[in-house]
Amino acid sequence: MPSTTAGEPIPIETSHEDMIHDAQLDYYGKRLATCSSDRTVKVFDVVDGETQRSNGHTLKGHTGPVWQVAWAHPKFGQILASCSYDGKVIIWKEQQAQGPGAAAGGWAKIKEHTLHKASVNSVSWAPHELGAILACASSDGSVSVLTFKNDGTWGADVFEGHAIGCNAVSWAPAVQPGSLIIPQASNTVPGQQPPSVQSAKRFASAGCDNLVKIWGFRDDKQEWVVEDILEGHTDWVRDVAWAPNIGLPRSYIATASQDKTVLIWTKDTPTAPWAKTALDPSTSASVSPTGGSPTPSPAGRFPDVVWRVSWSLAGNILAVSCGDGKVTLWKENLKGVWECVSDMTS
Repeated sequence: MPSTTAGEPIPIETSHEDMIHDAQLDYYGKRLATCSSDRTVKVFDVVDGETQRSNGHTLKGHTGPVWQVAWAHPKFGQILASCSYDGKVIIWKEQQAQGPGAAAGGWAKIKEHTLHKASVNSVSWAPHELGAILACASSDGSVSVLTFKNDGTWGADVFEGHAIGCNAVSWAPAVQPGSLIIPQASNTVPGQQPPSVQSAKRFASAGCDNLVKIWGFRDDKQEWVVEDILEGHTDWVRDVAWAPNIGLPRSYIATASQDKTVLIWTKDTPTAPWAKTALDPSTSASVSPTGGSPTPSPAGRFPDVVWRVSWSLAGNILAVSCGDGKVTLWKENLKGVWECVSDMTS
């Protein structure tokens, strides 16, 4: 059987009639969703890394360019969220086939979220352990959190996020940092489950005020509050990505900005402050973290605006998408320095 190498990208014909803004594989990597300025979302089946020859499903409902799509966890069904310049967030669900041997019933809207007054730029589903919860970032400066309730209705919290506008949202992992190495309580009764660690609802938002804000849900007040503000960029923050965590103590957040820089924010313990490190593409290595030894030269900048950052599933490799058409992959070495390990040109 011929093996395909990672160095051979496979072009995919989507039949979109305008620029494609986002492409997302589902949880199993079997479905690809794309969205475009042609105001549509398309869903394709993927087999052995290639989309099928059929045109897939076209989801129509937005009246402006569609910026982003996000798959919910499969335990909630085949559910897809999309956000658009038209100020709407639409949640789509694939309808089950009627009767044996029938074709799938296509996609239907199950929720249209219209509480924003301007373009909605980003949508992100919470970790599935927290439930069916969707965070949305809008150019009207507000952030909204949609929660699917047990009675079949949707609740919505809308709150002021960033002056001028909000560009991106990313959820913290449900696993509490350090839970992997916390010793088990010795007072548990044999045969009973040990008390589970309460998962916290927490996410980061990136704004046009050059800031990244960490939001946490307060159960006692039933509201979202700012827990931390990360200051380091000198222009709009275009994207934020919270790294997956298997329970190790350190947390990582990557941020990409209009100022042509990518910052890695690290937090060693739940009470420690966030420390920042800048990726340096000029040397394929990074400057030392704040508080470390001083660096003689300023942190390197990318050749163009950095639009998106995305972590691998294990949370140890960061993909950076730059306006020059290049995607670079970064990894932290044993000395704590971030190195470029691969670059791909589109």
